Amino acid sequence: MAQKPYKKFMNLKNIIVGIEGLKAKGNLDVEVNNISTDSRSIKQGDMFIAIKGFDTDGHKYIGSALQNGAKVILIDESELKNVINIIPQDIVLITSPDSRIATAFIACNYYDNPSRKMQVIGVTGTKGKTTTTFMIKSILEKQGIKTGLIGTIAAYSGSKKLEDSDRTTPDSIKLQSLFAQMVEDGCTACVMEVSSQSLKLHRVDGTDFNIGIFTNFSEDHISEKEHPDMEDYFNSKVKLFQMCKYGFINVDDINTIRVPSLAPNCIFRTYGIDNESDLLAKDITITNSYVDFRAKVNGKNERIKTDIPGRFSVYNSLAAISVAEKLGCSTENIKSALETVKVPGRSELVDNKLGLTIMIDYAHSPESLENILQAVKSYTRGRVISVFGCGGDRDKTKRPLMGAISGKIAAYTIITSDNPRTEDPETIVKEIEEGIKKTSNRYECIVDRTEAIKKAIKMANKNDIIVLAGKGHETYQEINHVKHHYDEREIVAQIIDEMENDESKKTAKK
Repeated sequence: MAQKPYKKFMNLKNIIVGIEGLKAKGNLDVEVNNISTDSRSIKQGDMFIAIKGFDTDGHKYIGSALQNGAKVILIDESELKNVINIIPQDIVLITSPDSRIATAFIACNYYDNPSRKMQVIGVTGTKGKTTTTFMIKSILEKQGIKTGLIGTIAAYSGSKKLEDSDRTTPDSIKLQSLFAQMVEDGCTACVMEVSSQSLKLHRVDGTDFNIGIFTNFSEDHISEKEHPDMEDYFNSKVKLFQMCKYGFINVDDINTIRVPSLAPNCIFRTYGIDNESDLLAKDITITNSYVDFRAKVNGKNERIKTDIPGRFSVYNSLAAISVAEKLGCSTENIKSALETVKVPGRSELVDNKLGLTIMIDYAHSPESLENILQAVKSYTRGRVISVFGCGGDRDKTKRPLMGAISGKIAAYTIITSDNPRTEDPETIVKEIEEGIKKTSNRYECIVDRTEAIKKAIKMANKNDIIVLAGKGHETYQEINHVKHHYDEREIVAQIIDEMENDESKKTAKK
């Protein structure tokens, strides 16, 4: 857990200064020890902010926050009549038209607007956010710019990991706390993944973004708890560029090119492969271990190489180069950083005693699964063996689509469990199977993910490639709100050790 960089006492007037629509009852000239939306973390002298969430309503926990010592309570004004009777006279009560929005700006004030003290680069899009952020961080640090990173894998301040992530973009209080820690550590830049959910739910409101990137746009995150439709999903992402000075967009994506007209105050430049753009990749070579291409960097034609194979790596590299040029990075540092950058769980090859090609990749949407399977099929001499599942409590419509995709591309597919969350894993597997039934390639269903991986390893030879898709960097499996330790790298090693031990026992018996 990231620690706040310093003990932060602040006068309530300063915490709420400049925030529109607030109404208050009580003495605003009080010192607040801490701010939180979680009643369990409230201590004496703290401020509790009640937010209506998807699974729970913070207004139900006002009593608990008061018992723990809260002396300031902020609520949605629509809830005033429901809670007014439980608020003691000596407690400061503040109402807001939207407590989510208020929380974001309160967090900015409380941590002294740390995003204004760094170059903040936001990366949004359906795919490529994580890899692009790691590429940018690698280049900036090669240039000598101490850089923080916030994203799906973890939050870093320079080379120091602050914490592992439980969501792509943290809540607004955590976000500003991380920014403040980075400033305290001497970071002058921060690159972060900005999810559509974080934009829709106002987690990044008040953040001073300098640069935004839109990698691409395709179907994902359509569910009751995320976005009702694609237009809502797209419009949520566009909000980032309404908060940025400069934007870089993938000109080959028919959706991202709509963005400039929707964010007229942002200055845009483009990158691409197929269409004329400000930064264009040519003469692309893709192998099983790297990709290289030619592009004009800092005004001169250069050969760029990165050890992350696939056409998508060209797009991610172009996005990173665009930012690096804007921030004054040298061509030498750009090329060196891209060639050596590593991203956990993205086209990650797992070393193993059997010498098999086993790749872990985070692909968890139809398009990302199609991309990774097509990429490896193009350079694999043997079979593509696909092992994947779909997460529970997420978009159900993508399940048969992903089954059909794997069935068409992979020589053999093993449908298994991912993070079932509160759903029945067998039901999820059956919904995936409905799509793969329509294809001709072989498949089977093994709900237990470890058994599925074991089957893939046992059937593979050295010319084949096993793609373990969906979990990537994750080291857990979430079942009924509990995250159980599950690292696929460890699972692969354990399975192979067991296979070798079994083989040794058979040999000894002979």
